[in-house]
Amino acid sequence: MNAAPQPLPFLKGHGTENDFVIVPDPDGRLDLSATDVARLCDRRAGIGGDGLLRVVRCAAHPEATALADEAEWFMDYRNSDGSVAEMCGNGVRVFARYLERAGLAEAGDLAVATRAGIRRVHLAKPGPDGTPGDITVDMGRALLPSGEITVTVGERSWPARNVNMGNPHAVAFVADLADAGKLFDAPLVSPADAYPAGVNVEFVVDRGPRHVALRVHERGSGETRSCGTGACAVMVAAARRDGVDPAVTGSPVRYTVDVPGGRLVIAEHPDGTVEMTGPAVIVAEGVIDPHWLATAD
Repeated sequence: MNAAPQPLPFLKGHGTENDFVIVPDPDGRLDLSATDVARLCDRRAGIGGDGLLRVVRCAAHPEATALADEAEWFMDYRNSDGSVAEMCGNGVRVFARYLERAGLAEAGDLAVATRAGIRRVHLAKPGPDGTPGDITVDMGRALLPSGEITVTVGERSWPARNVNMGNPHAVAFVADLADAGKLFDAPLVSPADAYPAGVNVEFVVDRGPRHVALRVHERGSGETRSCGTGACAVMVAAARRDGVDPAVTGSPVRYTVDVPGGRLVIAEHPDGTVEMTGPAVIVAEGVIDPHWLATAD
């Protein structure tokens, strides 16, 4: 006789309101299909989230075993539609916060493996009142593929900058964030072959010196309240537009990036490394009914 399926533990967290279902699976025993992920991320019939973070030891995941000497933990990130993604900047911060909460990491430095490679994370110590400290993530170096990109919403089009932060972005500077429209559907980006696996699209306005704000459509999720890799892509695009390239000036540059869900600080260093600093919060934990997860609609 087969044992009854066991409840599946989960947590819910967010980074600047980019929210995630967190599923601890240290030994890599779960086989979550795209349909499972989409059901869990459903905001009406599931737990709800912009994506799902599965917490797996590198040694237990076939995509991460080669990174096991550099990091213990692998962030298996999925978009809310169940599709696999290379990276998620806000997700890395929430992932690190979970590890801290679970006693698997302490304040200080931590390495997290992702499909885009190793990400170095620094967890600041809590404040005197116990408020969790911000988390800084080394997001790697931006790639700036050549070629002209155009973003279109309705009858309006804008030139965009192609920036890759381990995942692809098209960054368009606009006069008003309302120009992006409702962002329920993905904006048209051309040429289509510039992004064969789809693209995240950021619409950006200036707020002040080295201070910008954005709205974003994330591939596989729609408009979200924040996108960490998108904020980094925006910062790099803004710095190049403003004629500030740390590799040329020899000095780091820092931008404040407002997202609908809060504020991030993004810095680029002369060696090309991009760092993102912001909050990460765990808001709930519980168990998923295994019978519900196993029963299709």
